Amino acid sequence: MIENGKVVSLSYALKNSQGEILDQSDSRDPLVYLHGGHQIVTGLETALEGLKIGEKKNVVVAPADGYGEKNDSLCLTVKKAQFPANVQLEPGMQFQAHAPDGSGVVFTIEKVEGDNVHINGNHPLAGQTLHFDIEVLDIRDASEEERSHGHAHGPDGHHHH
Repeated sequence: MIENGKVVSLSYALKNSQGEILDQSDSRDPLVYLHGGHQIVTGLETALEGLKIGEKKNVVVAPADGYGEKNDSLCLTVKKAQFPANVQLEPGMQFQAHAPDGSGVVFTIEKVEGDNVHINGNHPLAGQTLHFDIEVLDIRDASEEERSHGHAHGPDGHHHH
């Protein structure tokens, strides 16, 4: 049964409210995560609690329990001169900067107009209701190493940091 400290493998389809598939994973390449490790959005993790191998569930996650509401203060216009001169700025490019509170924020360039660069520090799915169709493929106890690292490791103990 899915509970804190278990490594869970899922197949899923993530759709927006219009039914468009935004992301998906199947049994050949499942999503593997440590339950209780805050590796997936809170609303989905909470909804999976108690499920067993083979169970399927449709989960609707409100923005507050997903990627948050859109924060307009993270939509900024900055001068092109604030970027390195040798970088060709294009929509979709991402970079990390510090928010006023000192935390790191990933910004995406939305458009470049003359000397102005319009950037957005919101997650691309901020403000959206998320629709997950999931199937639980596997559940196992986390290893001591996985628990101490706070995330699931891949096959044979391989993992990314």
